[in-house]
Amino acid sequence: MLRNQSTVGLYLQGVCAAALLATSAPVLAQDAGAEERLSLEEIVVTARRREESLQDVPVAVSAFTAEQLEMRGTADITELAQSVPGLTLEASRATNSTLTAFIRGVGQQDPLAGYEQGVALYIDDVFLARPQGALLDIYDVERIEVLRGPQGTLYGRNAVGGAIKYVTKRLADEPEASVKLSYGSYNQIDAIGKVSLPLGDTVRFGAAVASLNRDGFGKNLTTGEENYNKQVFAIRASLELLPSDDVFMRFSFDQTDDDSNALGGHRFYPANISGNTVLKDVYDTEAGASENASTAGIDGNNEVKSKGFHGLVEWNASESLTLKSITAFRTDYTESVIDFDALPVDDADAPVIYDNRQFSQEFQAQYTSEKLNGVLGFYYLDATASNDFDVVLGQLGRIFYGLPLVAYTGGVVDTKAASLFGDFTYDVTDDFSVSVGGRYTHDKRSADVFRANYFGLQSPFFGNASAPLVAVTSDFENERTYKNFSPRVVLAYDLTDDANVYASYSRGFKAGMFDPRGANFLNPEIAEGVKPEILDSFEAGLKSTWLDGRLRTNIAVYYSDYKDMQIPGSLIYDSDNDGTDDSFAGTLTNAGKSTIKGIELEGTALLTEELTAQFAVSLLDAKIKEWDYFGQNVADQRRMQNTPEFMSNLALNYNRELSTGRLNLNAAWAHKSSVVQFEVPYTELDQGPTDIFNASIVWTSEDGMWSLGLHGKNIFDERYRTSGYYFPTLGLENNTTVYYGAPRTVTATLGVNF
Repeated sequence: MLRNQSTVGLYLQGVCAAALLATSAPVLAQDAGAEERLSLEEIVVTARRREESLQDVPVAVSAFTAEQLEMRGTADITELAQSVPGLTLEASRATNSTLTAFIRGVGQQDPLAGYEQGVALYIDDVFLARPQGALLDIYDVERIEVLRGPQGTLYGRNAVGGAIKYVTKRLADEPEASVKLSYGSYNQIDAIGKVSLPLGDTVRFGAAVASLNRDGFGKNLTTGEENYNKQVFAIRASLELLPSDDVFMRFSFDQTDDDSNALGGHRFYPANISGNTVLKDVYDTEAGASENASTAGIDGNNEVKSKGFHGLVEWNASESLTLKSITAFRTDYTESVIDFDALPVDDADAPVIYDNRQFSQEFQAQYTSEKLNGVLGFYYLDATASNDFDVVLGQLGRIFYGLPLVAYTGGVVDTKAASLFGDFTYDVTDDFSVSVGGRYTHDKRSADVFRANYFGLQSPFFGNASAPLVAVTSDFENERTYKNFSPRVVLAYDLTDDANVYASYSRGFKAGMFDPRGANFLNPEIAEGVKPEILDSFEAGLKSTWLDGRLRTNIAVYYSDYKDMQIPGSLIYDSDNDGTDDSFAGTLTNAGKSTIKGIELEGTALLTEELTAQFAVSLLDAKIKEWDYFGQNVADQRRMQNTPEFMSNLALNYNRELSTGRLNLNAAWAHKSSVVQFEVPYTELDQGPTDIFNASIVWTSEDGMWSLGLHGKNIFDERYRTSGYYFPTLGLENNTTVYYGAPRTVTATLGVNF
């Protein structure tokens, strides 16, 4: 096991820096005339449901090809946040595979049932309704696109903040197979295998299998288990049918099993009663909840199982009209343990179960002509999300009542949504076009929430059928229907063949919802649900290509009015009116009004035939203007979470042809200013400015059959917080726990293509 990475990391830095300097110097001396004929490769995206050059799309979008991700050694989608302006992607607190996503200040970090995400995630045009299992590992991808700003007139589900599109590879006409093996820091052992087989002229079969394993970055000193480890097995299989020249059909199945250990946090303060001190290593923990949870009817280890079926039928009805049907069914199930106190004692522990399922059906009609292009669609979603969890307050219960106390919460939220959407672009002249779109949404949400306190270490749901009931604190059912029309208008003008400008207005909408852990005794109106979110976004952009195609720059300036942000939170309360705060409850509120404005710059420069630079800068000013808290406007005490004011990144990519093949070197730096984890700033949880440096070296044989790589991540070993819990009055141990991003890692890869 590689615990001390300093020597390897410094060596990797030196190799990359030396190689870049040594190899670029002679290239810079090339004949100037030859350099003038160089140009950047065109990037093709489907941001508007049709293939277009990224430079022609009047949308702020970033795209990454499979080769780019491979050369960088990108392991999962959270690493995209180091390259995309305004994007924050992290593992949700106390989890390994639940995704927290924010774009331009818009997102949702609470993973409980009923909390719809502000950033939509799609796998092959299928919307993932829940964040559990959504932290996707990258092992069978064609490209990934990140669209910033409201999305609704082109996509299945309305998204307030933006969308991330994960597009898997289409199967090849000829037999293909590949194997990729990785070994790295913390005993990382990964194996990925892919195969594509044509079964005659009209049938193709393909499959990809991934086994991803790693020891922990730290230890659980209470259980002896690894902390921050990884144990994931994933499979994806596809069947493609071509019954005629005009019809394409694809049916796919995917499943991911994550059996990584439950994640234990790092205490910020010493324990008040037990006396446990703050551990030196931020990746170590003393969390003992997993052992207690094994007696509560669930395995103490984290367990996430997700699977889905996807069917696509595409018919080219004519040269101008293409009809599509996208059918999907997905489920995910999670058993996990959240140890709020990160101690061996049961001061504040929470075994939790998430159980989600969704069915979606989308129909599209895509029209293309010389002057008019667009899409018209219908989308239907039927999703059920449920969660059940205990909050075990063992120490508090024993001291004040002589028995442990547990607060159980169970919630089920059903969503049935039907939408009509369309977006059409008309070319008024050769240089000027107008796009008009709209979406009508009809969402119906229903909720069934029950909350009660019991004596004992488990509630009846988690196996203790004889637990004495202390009090029922919430018990309600309700249903609400939300209707909305969201427009979009874009004006685009080609200044020259290499430059175009655009201006747009779009509205994002997220239906109202119910708090699945809500306490209506604290807020009687919580049973009525919260109002919808509405974001009105105004954007202007300039996309241009310079120096005969060797420099590409895209600039976007935006301003958004954000109304009725749906903000979850927690309050400590006295459950039996004896003067002691002995429990806590979730609350969900609308935050009033916020404004978000910013500017983004992305660019790519072909410095020489072999050296390319990619860069991005984001300046973001997000302010909460109104926040009503029991009749008072506390906006000046609140900040937008997971929203750095400044982000920048720079990557240098060097490609050189050798007699034995091709050498690729990549060095990347990503900077992010300080962020707050919650709307209320907490010094203990919030993260100051961070700088992450990565570097990669990849050799590919001349025939493309073999590849060898060495990838270093966070090579200066930056320690940075990604999430946490601030519950100093939940339990008795002054509970504040923090979770950290990955330390320095080095990984060697071997790839074989057959």
